[in-house]
Amino acid sequence: MRRAIYPGTFDPITNGHVDIIQRASTMFDEIIVAVAQNQSKKPMFSLDKRISMVKKSTKCFSNIKVIGFNSLLVNLSDELDANIVIRGIRAVSDFEYEFQMGYANASLKKELETIFLMPSLEYAFISSSIVRSLLPFNGKIEHLVPHCILSDILKDR
Repeated sequence: MRRAIYPGTFDPITNGHVDIIQRASTMFDEIIVAVAQNQSKKPMFSLDKRISMVKKSTKCFSNIKVIGFNSLLVNLSDELDANIVIRGIRAVSDFEYEFQMGYANASLKKELETIFLMPSLEYAFISSSIVRSLLPFNGKIEHLVPHCILSDILKDR
């Protein structure tokens, strides 16, 4: 079975994330979307809320599993028997960071491969931080996040 992990904070999940998940789901038998606790990023939404929003946003995909985690990615990959990591990159700045993280993970576990996917052009500008920055000002986010979680996001802002 070809299993891959798509890790991230998903605070909140965006249409760009869903685009990556959809495209990756055609390449692998199973995609495990691993929602990171990551308190260092000071997430706006709780881990349980982020997991719930990812599950709602991906329920139409039959080969997606959503979990939370609070460990090293290499340890999670051992637990899940998955040696492929999917990362989305939008710009050169994303690539620089993700490239370093990919090498750091490979230094800890040489079998762990990182695959970079670019979002479709229409989603290339979307990020969770953009969504979070619009919320305090009642900015329009309907075009940035899956419609099925819009009310979840708006009631918790």
